[in-house]
Amino acid sequence: MFWLRVLAAAQIALLVRRHLTKLERDERARLAALVAKSKGRPRRNLSANEREEMLRLVNKLEPGRLGRDAFGAARRGWRKR
Repeated sequence: MFWLRVLAAAQIALLVRRHLTKLERDERARLAALVAKSKGRPRRNLSANEREEMLRLVNKLEPGRLGRDAFGAARRGWRKR
């Protein structure tokens, strides 16, 4: 059971990597800078333009598909028990 969790975590890490490569290097750096600047409070610590830019970059990562793929990978691990 331990190795199934390790395998599921590795599959999810690879999925995240695949989605992160949808951004160019400068876009990844900009997204990281915006996340750091927001300090978890984008409405308070980012301007409207910065929030819009962050949303555009996050949408480019296809978060819905990432979530579905990650859930599928985890569920396959659960089924093998």
